[in-house]
This record gives sequence, structure tokens and C-alpha cells, in this order.
Amino acid sequence: MSETVKTLTINGTKIQINNERNLLEVARKSGIEIPTFCYHSELSIYGACRLCLVEVKGLGIVASCSTKPQDGMEVLTHTEEIREIRKIALELILANHDQNCTLCSKNTRCKLQSLARKHGINDIRFKRTFVRKPVDYSSYSLVRDPNKCILCGDCVRACNEIQGVGAIGFAGRGAKSTVVPPFNKNLADVECVNCGLCATVCPVGALTVRDDVDKVWKAINDPTKKVVVQIAPAVRVAIGEAFGGQPGSIEIGRIVAALKAIGFDRVYDTSFAADQTIFEEATEFVQRKVKGENLPQFTSCCPAWVKFAEQFLPDLLHNLSTCRSPQQMFGPTARLILPKELDVKQEDLVVVSIMPCTAKKFECKQEKFINNGIADVDHVLTTQELIRMIDEAGLKFSELEPTDPDEPFNSYTGGGVIFGTTGGVMEAALRFAVEKISGKKLEQFEFKEVRGENAIKEADFNVNGLNVSVCVVYGLNNARKVADWIRKGEKKYDFVEVMACPLGCVGGAGQPVTNNMQTRIARASGLYKSDNSLKLHNPQDNKELTECYKNYFEGEIGGHTAHHLLHTTYQNRRRINGITLPIFNTGSNAKVNITVCIGTSCFAKGSQELLKNIEDFIQAESISDMLQVEATFCTENCDKGPTVVIGNKKIFHATLELVTKEIKEQLNPVSIQ
Repeated sequence: MSETVKTLTINGTKIQINNERNLLEVARKSGIEIPTFCYHSELSIYGACRLCLVEVKGLGIVASCSTKPQDGMEVLTHTEEIREIRKIALELILANHDQNCTLCSKNTRCKLQSLARKHGINDIRFKRTFVRKPVDYSSYSLVRDPNKCILCGDCVRACNEIQGVGAIGFAGRGAKSTVVPPFNKNLADVECVNCGLCATVCPVGALTVRDDVDKVWKAINDPTKKVVVQIAPAVRVAIGEAFGGQPGSIEIGRIVAALKAIGFDRVYDTSFAADQTIFEEATEFVQRKVKGENLPQFTSCCPAWVKFAEQFLPDLLHNLSTCRSPQQMFGPTARLILPKELDVKQEDLVVVSIMPCTAKKFECKQEKFINNGIADVDHVLTTQELIRMIDEAGLKFSELEPTDPDEPFNSYTGGGVIFGTTGGVMEAALRFAVEKISGKKLEQFEFKEVRGENAIKEADFNVNGLNVSVCVVYGLNNARKVADWIRKGEKKYDFVEVMACPLGCVGGAGQPVTNNMQTRIARASGLYKSDNSLKLHNPQDNKELTECYKNYFEGEIGGHTAHHLLHTTYQNRRRINGITLPIFNTGSNAKVNITVCIGTSCFAKGSQELLKNIEDFIQAESISDMLQVEATFCTENCDKGPTVVIGNKKIFHATLELVTKEIKEQLNPVSIQ
């Protein structure tokens, strides 16, 4: 016997109840948009903004986001009283808000601005309480402007529930409530992984992507510079949305045309470097699998995941692939080849990336990716920033004639393109590894078992009698679950792909903002369509890349040059940032500040003894009143210890001789004979 159909009425229209969690979802299903700030289908129900109020017969006025639908309910969504309550709520928010909307990066895309317009708010009846607070520009990836925060809590729940990081939270009570990083520190000084999910869910301009467009314009307009740019795979299936296109429409040709029209000297596709990443990463996996060492191997393409692992899973760092991400492989490869190709000095070659990801901005600024003062990648722009550059240049994107990327990095396979979605890196690696292990040419290039929108996917493959067990996961809280399974022995994998963003890079925080899973699915579908349309699907079939290895990498995957340029190391970031212990503290009399790292790695390399020797030197020279000496737990250079910072100069692999020499140079020469 079939179940009785349950219905309710909204504004007099009967609507069937299915599996909706609340009245808000039922209303939206029926085409009625009830306003809200704090509701997201992927987050827990919070009920803070009070905009989604509705009137239910017999219950009165309730929050639609937290009221379960019941058979026979009669709901009204826009009575005179409800409309007035919503106006009051919006006016109260605006009274304590930075109203300089024209200068906000979210202008025309701000939910507060949109709702104020829709509700006819032309005046604010309440006393203005706004007091300007300092803006946090500390992060390479994000900008936090507390003057625009409306306390909806979306960023807090996203950071905790989806990423499991907790880099931002509520502090204070009542009128003093605020959303801040722990201990009111800057974002760069807490455990933020730069994924940008907080900026994606923020309905206003309180959390936004850091803008580096002006730096790139400056480089383009400098006649002494040659500016080259790489385009990440996921960008091609999202940028069209900003110009009237459908999610998933493949726009690589028009992106190339736009970048050339903007003034970039050469335009390349990061898919070439994605193929290169598979050369290195899949080869590394095969070696580990054969030896049975450091399994499972985790992917290392997502910088937000890498920083998360360094902070929260340091015991598993030896399981991360040592390979750099495609962005950071392209950088040194370009710097190896292009100076001669373009007849330009290294210092005059500017390498720019167009990425769907905010964490890439942080990634390229790490000291390990900067050599002799020259970064492998100088600037990272998100898809959002590229859209702004196209608009600023006055280009009609939809009318541009598609064109091809430039040589020598214009050859790539479908395996490189699908890097932009969850399961894509794993599938590309399987296309390489299975063929390598079996010694047979693949008849079928697709591994659909690792595709789909499920946050955690598992699959097993039998390769010539060898079992290969893999896992694909997105969302860092889910990655933590997988790591716990592995630690406890509940699951045993050989290879694990991790991406921080929902559905992978297609849902990156640098993409046109969406919280709609169907939009992300359409973008992922576009990448698979691109894969199918290409002649080559397996990275190992990229002949131009093979030729590149022959000419510039000694013809050897994982060889000396490849290992030096294309691989990296990791550091344990599980420590207290910014905490120092004073040794000599002379206040205003000090001419030079000295900081000695006594963190675990530096301690093992002799930093404690070095600190004692520095103290003895200072006492012997009677200069303690001229110096402020501190010990710190970490300077984030664990592989270069002992590390000593004197003034603004960092001394790596520090010795007493190097330290005392620098002290003498920074003090007045006549002070020490």
C-alpha cells in the first residue's frame, strides 16, 4: 500500500512535501524565494539572520529555515508584518555597516545590497552605530574586512563543517559580537589554509579574494618585461558564466584570445604541466607500490590540502607525493626554457597564473619556490580577477575569435584537462600507472569509478594480479576522516587524491561564485567533454612533453634535474605562531632585534647551543643594551635550520660565525672592535 502524499499550502498554493528539511526548501522548490543570509544547503541550519520569517497558521511567525514541513500546514511568506520585520532587520544591519558600496569588490554582487534594493529600503530609520575597524591584508589569498561583516556566521560554519580548520569564529557577546580569527590575530597568523571557502559563502564583502590585478597590469605595461601566463584547466569551464554563457561551456580558445588582447607576450595551458605532474607523480606511485613504501601516497596538487596536512596531519607528511603542483611545475620549466626562447633575462621574465584557486596565491609566495630572489611563479590571478581584466580592457568576450595557446607548452592530453575536477588527478594517474605496471597499451582510457559528486569515493583495480586500492576525497574535513581511517587501520589504500574545494577545482573560491552543486557538476562535465574531444587522453602519449624531458630533463622522469625543479619538501606546521621568549629585552635602547628559532627541527640542528653561544658573545662584548634577543618556536624554515633572524635578514644553516658577523655589520662599526 502506497504512503499517503503529504502536502502543505504556501500563499494558497498546495505543494507536495518530499524530502525537504525545512519550509524554506519547500518554498524554493515551488519557485518562491524567501530571503536569507545565513542559510546554505551544504551547511548546518543556523537561524541567525531572521530574514526568512514566515507566518504559519496556528504557530505564528517562525523561521522557515528551522521549521520542519508538516502535512496540512498553511504558510504565508509576505504579509505586511513579515515585510516590515524584514525591512527592520535589513536597516539594523545597514546602520552598523560600511555603506561605501561603490568601492566594495562585491558591488552589484552583494546580497545585502540586493535585498535592500528588493525591499525598497531608501532610508535608514535607526541611529548609525558603525565604527571603522582595521582591514586585515595579511593573507596572500584573502582580505578580511570586519567593517562589512553582518554576523551571519556562514564563514564560521563553512570553515568548521566543510574544511575542519576553524580559522575563524565568533568572539564577544551582544552588541560586541564579532567574527575574527582566534585571539583576534590576522588570518596569516592562524591555521587558515587559504582555500577561500569563507569568501565563497560570505554574502557581502567581509571576506574577499585578494586582488593582484594591478601588479599584473604594471608588468604588462613595462616594456622591459616579457610577461607569460598559464591557464589552469578548470578556468575554461567557468569563465563563460560571467559573460552570459552556460556553466561547463568550454572557453579555452576565447580565454587565450582575451589574454593576448590584454597584452600578455605568450599564453600557455597548465594542462601541459598537469601531464608533466602525472609523469612524476604516477612514476613515484609505481615505485612506492612496487617497494611497498610510504603507502598510501597522497596527491600534492592542492596547496590548501598540503598546508592542512602540514598543520593537522604531520605524521602523514611522508605519505604525500613529493611532486609539486602543476602550477609550480610550470614555473621552473618555463624559467628553464623561455629565457633563451624569448631572448629575455630571468629577472625580466614575469610568470603569471590564471587559477580557480585562492590557495595558489599563497603557494607561489613560499620561500621554497623562490630562488635567488626570483619566484618560479610571480603572480596568481583567479578566474574572478581575469574577468575583471577582460572588462577593464573593454573586451567583448563572447565576440572574441578563439585561438590556440602558444608553443612550446601548447600540447596536452585529456588526462591533464580533467585535473580540474574531483577524481581527475586520480584518473589521469591511473591511465599512466596501469599501463606502466601492466606493460600493455590501455584499450579503454576512462576510469569512471573515480568520477562523480560523492565527497568520498573508493575503487579497487586488479592490474596484472596486483591489487591497487584508491580513494578520492574533497573537503578537508572529509580528508581528515580518511586519514583517521588509515591511521586506525580501518581502511587500506594505495593512492589517495585530496582536493579542498567542493567537487574540486571547478568549485574553487577563485571561480565565479556559486553555492549550487549543479553548476559545479556542469563545470566538471565540461572538462570530461573536453577530454573526449581531444585526440590524446593519456599523459604518457604527450610527445612534446617527452621531447621536453629529452632536451631539458636528461630524458629521465624523476631524474636529477626533474627532482630538483619539479619536486618539493614539506614542514611540520603544528606549532604556536608568533609566540616568543625574551632573552635580552632592552626596550627602546635596542638597535637590533635577534630571533633564534628553537622549534623541534632547529633544536635538533643545534639551535639551543647556538642561542647560548650568542648570549655568551653578547655578554663578552658588553652590548646587551644594544640588542633585543628572543627565542621563537618556529620561523617556518624547518629544512634550513638553525634559523636566526637579525633585523630583517634571515640566516639559514646559522653558525656563531655567521651570526656574530651580521651583528657587527648591523651595529655601528665603532661599537665593536
